[in-house]
Amino acid sequence: MSVVDKVRSRVRALAHVDRIGQFVSVGVAGASLETAIVFVLTGLLTVAPLAAKAVGAEASITLMFLLNDRWTFADEGRSGVLAVGRRYLKSHVVRLGGLSVAFATLFVLTSWTDIRLVVAGANLWPTIANVIGIGVGMTLNYVAESLVTWRVHAR
Repeated sequence: MSVVDKVRSRVRALAHVDRIGQFVSVGVAGASLETAIVFVLTGLLTVAPLAAKAVGAEASITLMFLLNDRWTFADEGRSGVLAVGRRYLKSHVVRLGGLSVAFATLFVLTSWTDIRLVVAGANLWPTIANVIGIGVGMTLNYVAESLVTWRVHAR
């Protein structure tokens, strides 16, 4: 297979509508978990936004890895504890890019602005800023996870 054919195959794999839909669905589950954790920690327990983001992100990354490994990319990669463990570690490393973007977005939106959105006594702005950051990092994560963690091929 030529280099051009390999590139075409990878582009077709990345552009697969079903896989993108599955990845986004898993991302919604992860974002929901992370958002709930950020809300509880910042809105109810007054934990600093970046610390709350770190806790939420780790829980979210683990949940999304498990869902992606069993559903989105179920037909990619080897089975077995060692292979899954390697993918789990790769997923964490790969997601550092998207997570860095999400952290930077959260930092800018909560540290460089004076926005407060108080509802029922809780400031929802850190939660909303976190959701914005998650959205910004999602495309980067999809491409990196597809190519590096699971090494997708055209279906």
